[in-house]
Amino acid sequence: MSARKLDGIGSLHQHVTVEARQARLVLSPDAVVIHKGGIEFRSETPFPRWVEMTVSLQSPQDDGKVHCTGVVVDCTGSKHSGYHVSMVFTGLSKQAEARLSAMAHATLN
Repeated sequence: MSARKLDGIGSLHQHVTVEARQARLVLSPDAVVIHKGGIEFRSETPFPRWVEMTVSLQSPQDDGKVHCTGVVVDCTGSKHSGYHVSMVFTGLSKQAEARLSAMAHATLN
């Protein structure tokens, strides 16, 4: 799986919102790593594996939002050091895939 760390300057200017039934997180763009098929982020809140979550990303190029649904596949850490959450996107539309690809490539320009 290839990974690109999103740069706050060239990619996302807005915060990333991650929601599950038990929590809603608003993450700074520099705290998020986008993969080809998922996302990783740090959280003070643990998430159980296989919980479904929704992620909202704001694109600076066309001011469009991308809403993705995914499943937590790993959550490691502790309440003292925080948690590293890995999530895989499920059922991405072609439009969402294209926008995510554009966001990832914007960091290279």
